Amino acid sequence: MALSKILTASIADGVLGSGAPTYSGISPSVITNDATNITISGGNFVSIPRVDAVSSTGVITPANSVSFTNATTLVANFTLSIDGTYFIRIENNDGNAVRSTNADLTVSDAPTWTTGAGSLGTIAGNFSGTVATVAATGDTVVYSEVTNVLTNASLANCTLNSSTGAITTTDFAGSNTSAATYTFTLRATDAQNQTADREFTLTSSFGSTGGAQFN
Repeated sequence: MALSKILTASIADGVLGSGAPTYSGISPSVITNDATNITISGGNFVSIPRVDAVSSTGVITPANSVSFTNATTLVANFTLSIDGTYFIRIENNDGNAVRSTNADLTVSDAPTWTTGAGSLGTIAGNFSGTVATVAATGDTVVYSEVTNVLTNASLANCTLNSSTGAITTTDFAGSNTSAATYTFTLRATDAQNQTADREFTLTSSFGSTGGAQFN
């Protein structure tokens, strides 16, 4: 009778006979090498399970910490120094475990700007050609403008090449005839949809024009 009570209590506490945990997904699915919290969804989780990230090469890295929210949600904090893809493995206290079918977690460095922030130079108004070229490192980086200044026909009047980072124009500053500084923010996005923003400026210059009379 005493043993029966112990078994009943253990089952109620989720320590013995709780059944294997299940796994349905994680968020986010892409992280950098920095310590990051990952929310794991599934079922039959028991406080507090062991959670590991298993690389595609077989290396196992335990979570820095695991927070038990409820039987369907865990939050695991990972620091993974090696870029790659990882399976998620959850093991309850009774030894029952589950591993994600796919390597759902991707560890990747976010894009890094190699072009310094700030001025990209002073360009003559009405200039036609390549104004400047920006660059960032990363996996298949795509460049875009966050603001609406650089590519605005009423302002800097430039075009940004999304693949090369080249900034070109057929008429720098467009119809503007007064010197001005254009401040804009560009975004570098990699293949894992990680982003890095940086603010730049371009300044227009206008020399004296003919036609004025001085008496």
